[in-house]
Amino acid sequence: MASNKNININLKIWRQKNAKTKGNIETYKLDNVSTDSSFLEMLDQLNEQLVNSRQEPVAFDHDCREGICGMCSLYINGQAHGPASKVTTCQLHMRSFKDGDTIYVEPWRSKAFPVIKDLIVDRSSFDRIQQAGGFVSVNTSGNTIDANATPVPKHDADRAFEAAACIGCGACVASCKNGSAMLFVGAKVSQYALLPQGKVEATQRVLNMVRQMDEEGFGNCTNTGACEVECPKGISLENIARMNREYLFASVV
Repeated sequence: MASNKNININLKIWRQKNAKTKGNIETYKLDNVSTDSSFLEMLDQLNEQLVNSRQEPVAFDHDCREGICGMCSLYINGQAHGPASKVTTCQLHMRSFKDGDTIYVEPWRSKAFPVIKDLIVDRSSFDRIQQAGGFVSVNTSGNTIDANATPVPKHDADRAFEAAACIGCGACVASCKNGSAMLFVGAKVSQYALLPQGKVEATQRVLNMVRQMDEEGFGNCTNTGACEVECPKGISLENIARMNREYLFASVV
């Protein structure tokens, strides 16, 4: 079994006080970084070094550190979530880098994701899209129907589960040349459109969510496919196609 290895790295990190001020890249040297540590643990190590030298620590988002919440969204060396495939930033480990590497770390770049500070962006636009229609209304009057009592074809259930795997991290937006959120919205529309529980509000759901997406300032999809490639959960472009079909149907009925 390979023993733990430490590396020395150079970091080029975006620093920005708030959305109204101009930001810039700052350079930091960090030594003795364990290759067993995660990328976020490396940033913790950097911040400890900065605090000890009485400098402002780097602000970055994180929560579960288990690849579930989608908070740890960073653009690393020009790739959403870094060089590893199908992982979030918190699942990326320093063994993916070599001794002496220079690593660029930036926030998501999108008009709809304004910078709050340093590497933290405001993704509340996703919340507003979800609130516009990403739900099902349930009768809680006492006459509720057990979900297991409604038959769902296995193929549909599998596709719905795959769409529901979206964690709303925003990698699709950050990697898209148009800043499009259609993979995110397509996944949220699909997970309900494929299930009988979502059929009742299907037409209003897709119309409202797409309208809110446009109001938030996201770009349109031109079928480049970068979103699917960079998505840590492998959300398929099929969900965009399904959303387009749902939208067309809702627009003419």
